[in-house]
Formats: sequence, structure tokens, C-alpha cells
Amino acid sequence: MDWFPLINSLRIAGISTVIIFFVGIFAAYYISRAPRAIKGVLDVILTMPLVLPPTVVGYLLLRVLGPKRVIGAWVLSVFGIKLTMTWWSAIFATVVVIFPLMYRTARSAFESFDETLAYSGKSLGLSNSYIFWRIRMPNCRQGILAGTVLAFARALGEYGATSMIAGYTPGRTATISTTVYQLWRTNDDALAFKWVLVNMAISFVVLLAVNML
Repeated sequence: MDWFPLINSLRIAGISTVIIFFVGIFAAYYISRAPRAIKGVLDVILTMPLVLPPTVVGYLLLRVLGPKRVIGAWVLSVFGIKLTMTWWSAIFATVVVIFPLMYRTARSAFESFDETLAYSGKSLGLSNSYIFWRIRMPNCRQGILAGTVLAFARALGEYGATSMIAGYTPGRTATISTTVYQLWRTNDDALAFKWVLVNMAISFVVLLAVNML
């Protein structure tokens, strides 16, 4: 049994989760403090990938990052790097798909934070940076950790956008989800079922971690 799909899925999910952890917290913190009208518009834009079909997300990414599109063509001509059909191309897809999970969870945690703690810190002469990392983040840690774990689980099982922008090449771009689909297409139900069990086991552990957090 070739374990590359598992290794590839874990590294894609891990890298994507690290990226959206910081980007999601940054966006959630500043948008939660924005005026109501601006918050509403930005919230709709940033949450849209959560309700769009993953294949639509993948199609839009291809329209931007494809080798014949503006950004993809420029990167290919300047750096000689193709932004699609590589293992790390899937990171673009997973980051977009899982970002709303991290953003919404972190924003809810920040909005439930008792601001009197921050005001008390300021009255004691503490810097905004100190208050954020030593007061606000520890008080919001449960929501942020839960969002991080959920985002990782979603990235691990992402298929639609990943299959469109990274494709399926055994030993190069294959993930657990794309492998299951390809094995099903070739009538290899026994091996497909093994990968399904692997995915279910990981999902069980992740959901158990969320409940504990």
C-alpha cells in the first residue's frame, strides 16, 4: 500500500492550517473591531468560500493561477514556476476553502472577549501587543484552537477544488480524497475502502480533539 497520499494530504493540510491560523486570526481581530457596515460586507466576502461548491472555488482559482491567466502566466514567465498541477498547488485550494472556518470561529471568540480586561491592561500601561498575546489570545484560546483543528480536518478531506487545481498524479499530487475517487473509478473497491477507513480514523481523532477543546 503506497502511503504517499496520506503523507501528501498531511503536509498540504498542515501547511494550509499554519497559513490560515495567522491570516484568519489577523482578519478576525480587525474585522471584529470594524464598523457594522464594513464588517457585514467583509464578512460576506470572506465567508463565501464556505458556501460555494468546491469545484467553483477550483474553477475560480484556475481562472487566476492557470498558466494562461494573468498571475499564472506572469509567475511562469518570470520565475519559471507553474502554479497548477503540482502537490503544493493544492495549498492554494485548501487555504481558500478552510479560511472561513478559522475566520468565523476566531471572530466569534474575539467578539465574546470581555473588553474590560483589555481596558484594565491599558490602564496599567500595558502595550496593545502585550494585551493581545498575553490577555486576549489566552482568553480566546478554546475557540481559536477548535477552529484550527476543524480547519485542519477540512483541509485533510478537501477534494473538489484540489482535484481541479492539482489534479491526480500518483506519487506526485495524489491525496487521500483524490485517491479514493480514482480507485473507485478503476473498480478497486478493496483499496478504496482501506483509504476510507484511514480517513475516517483521522477524522474521528480530530473531532474527538475538537470536543476536548
